[in-house]
Amino acid sequence: MNVSALGPRPDVNRPMCPARPVLEHVTSRWGVLVLIALVERSYRFSELRREVGGVSEKMLAQTLQTLERDGFVHRDAKPVIPPRVDYTLTALGREAAEQVWALACWADRSVGAVQAAREAYDARRATP
Repeated sequence: MNVSALGPRPDVNRPMCPARPVLEHVTSRWGVLVLIALVERSYRFSELRREVGGVSEKMLAQTLQTLERDGFVHRDAKPVIPPRVDYTLTALGREAAEQVWALACWADRSVGAVQAAREAYDARRATP
């Protein structure tokens, strides 16, 4: 692949690069899954927790707060009883989610090749 066609190389390998924390938040274990869920529609907290299987309440709250702080997620708290809070993507969040969605689609398509590579690796390592 001709990486120069993709544009200039990002400077994310530099420890103090300001894009590095953004990349870490978007590609974190739960950040990816939250963005993928929200790309389809808005969710209430409990719905989102069910949609993103395996995430604890604490981790989901932390992930949403981080994504909100970074400008990817909008938190809409309605002053009703019982309280209602909806989470949606911002324009910036939608852009990030589309990139993550593409990566997730690639991973889904490639899982067979990855599994074959793992098995070949394990077979080579098992042979003395």
